[in-house]
Amino acid sequence: MRRNLFLIYLTFAFGCHAQDFSAYEGHYFNAPELNMPYRYLRPANFDSSKKYPLIIFLHGAKAKGFDNEAQLSIGGRFFLSDSIRSHYPSYILFPQCPERDLWAYFETGTNPATVEQINFPFNKNPTQVSHVLMKLIDSLMDADEIDVHRIYIGGLSQGGMGVLDLIARYPKLFAGAFSICGAGNISSAKNFAGQTALWLFHGEADDVVPVKFSRDYFKRLKKLKADVQYSEYAGVKHNSWVNAFSEPSLMYWLFSKRKYD
Repeated sequence: MRRNLFLIYLTFAFGCHAQDFSAYEGHYFNAPELNMPYRYLRPANFDSSKKYPLIIFLHGAKAKGFDNEAQLSIGGRFFLSDSIRSHYPSYILFPQCPERDLWAYFETGTNPATVEQINFPFNKNPTQVSHVLMKLIDSLMDADEIDVHRIYIGGLSQGGMGVLDLIARYPKLFAGAFSICGAGNISSAKNFAGQTALWLFHGEADDVVPVKFSRDYFKRLKKLKADVQYSEYAGVKHNSWVNAFSEPSLMYWLFSKRKYD
């Protein structure tokens, strides 16, 4: 798989301010395939008589590893803010992908310097880390008061690719999803159209993951009459998560989506 140069493109320096993330519990999910680090934020003012949504957030390439910290560098502050925790109480899951794995399969074309040639094979099984992630989600659903009708997933860059891959594989699980500067296999969109709502975000000047991927995905979903939104930011490069997390209706939109029996 020719992805070395693309991985270099995705391994950019994320700027973040020092933040106390101690409210996120640190855990490791020890599966036969791998030991997955993850951080877990429980609902504020927890009420044992209630069930709460679960939000999974998939990080980008720079946050890969085993330190169980880097995955919080983008998004960690957002979900920890008082306004989000008070208005949208939920469980928040930040898993961490190993250095040598991917949230979703991708491969470059014959010219690895041309990012536009990336392909996204929709293999029979998910990547190893995504397979383990699904096991982790199942275990949390068994252990905690999670509302199975309101399970959401979001991610950025390689994590956004993982979002599009996983909702296509498990459309019955996820009520809503958002992908920031991601990309995916457009032909798999039919798997979740009509089942999982999706909001796509991308910077018009993205020089890491070209905006055409989100544009094309959006066009396909519109043709399928899916529940989909798309926000594109003029002049913005790869860090469109800044814009996405500033969208005042993001959490309201996400929490409005639910599965029905």
